[in-house]
Amino acid sequence: MQPGVHYALDVRQLSKTYPGDVHAVKSIDFAVAPGEVFGLLGPNGAGKSTTIGMLTTTIAPTSGSARLAGFDVATSPLQARQASSVVFQEAVVDRALTGRRNLDTHARLWGVPKALAARRISDLVDAFGLGELIDRPVSTYSGGQRRRLEIARALVSQPQVLFLDEPTVGLDPRIRYELLDLIAGARNDGEMTILLTTHYLDEAERLCDRIAIMHEGSIVALDTPRALLAGMGREIVELRVEGDVHKALATLRLRGVARDDSFSVGSTLTVPLHDMPAAHAVGVISELDLVTTASRPAHPGAAPPLAVGAPPARDHRAAAHADPLRHRDRASPGHNLRRARRWQRLHDLRRHRHRRPAGADLLHVRRHRHHRRSRERRPA
Repeated sequence: MQPGVHYALDVRQLSKTYPGDVHAVKSIDFAVAPGEVFGLLGPNGAGKSTTIGMLTTTIAPTSGSARLAGFDVATSPLQARQASSVVFQEAVVDRALTGRRNLDTHARLWGVPKALAARRISDLVDAFGLGELIDRPVSTYSGGQRRRLEIARALVSQPQVLFLDEPTVGLDPRIRYELLDLIAGARNDGEMTILLTTHYLDEAERLCDRIAIMHEGSIVALDTPRALLAGMGREIVELRVEGDVHKALATLRLRGVARDDSFSVGSTLTVPLHDMPAAHAVGVISELDLVTTASRPAHPGAAPPLAVGAPPARDHRAAAHADPLRHRDRASPGHNLRRARRWQRLHDLRRHRHRRPAGADLLHVRRHRHHRRSRERRPA
């Protein structure tokens, strides 16, 4: 962090220890420039939400400091809150009120002048596609609609810093991608800074200027998405594992497929191949008794996946039996139903390659392509 440079967020040696010597966050450091979208990526329990809690003044730090828009979150919590808004994992909108009443109430609580609030609410309703819903009780909204209202509510006060704590968790793939489009649009709104937490790698890569990867309360890597991916090589195998992910990763390391830079995020393993031929890595993985279920590309527009096992064929029956990663017991009850559901997902995947569902039952090697961002990077 450079002396004399103004940051929207400036975090230094921030720590949180709970009773019982539970170290939730361990002396983390990072700084976020105005207008930057910064991501905290990591599995559940990595310390992301605790970090958000400290930055939004809802959790008292044990040690260290954090400044938000120039205000210390510990000594000037009210000023820090006035400069920010937060979308928590759990919904906080009043389900008995209409969407419009929720937005109007939030504007009044934040001291937004009535005329300005009316214009702002109208703009947000249009931008978030809430026109047909805004005068209905929130109790009638779907999960995705309620999430859109939550983000619109946070933007009513035009915050300098917006916190999004796993905003797409629990949403189905289609609604998730639509919400990501809305968040990507919000990032272009003036000089607003966004801090996003997620355990989806593609989400962080798509939205963030820089990413900090958290593991067991510490930041283990921090850089741009391009730089982080470049350090992993041109090809990466990504697979989702049922059961003990750490054991699966240890097995892959023992077989020489995974190195120290391989990591797990939730149930997903990401294995950089470096100089290893993709066919060799896929062959080794196919021989292992790993119960794999799914994989997804790290970003929209990724190259078409290279499947493990036989490539999809016109004869779906033959292709299904050629796949070495499917359940071995083909005579088990429900096998035909599982196979039908699987091939329906693959059929949908081929029809909608630009929206690959997170549950698509496919293990692949993805090839990195560097994409030009829609917005010029602001200097840190």
